[in-house]
Amino acid sequence: MGSLSAWHWLIVLAAVVLLFGSAKLPQMARSLGQSARVLKAEARGMKADEEAAKQHAVDNDDKPQKS
Repeated sequence: MGSLSAWHWLIVLAAVVLLFGSAKLPQMARSLGQSARVLKAEARGMKADEEAAKQHAVDNDDKPQKS
């Protein structure tokens, strides 16, 4: 029950072509690529924000507290 063999992938590809048609596949692939790029950029931005917040917290911990 491991991974899919080449025949399985061929059947999946044939089903996709039958469902969506060969004319729409390049457009769908382009859209999927754009979505992946946006997702990567957002994840990178969130990571940068998190690191900046950690650095800000570390910088504030080093300063003496005013009462």
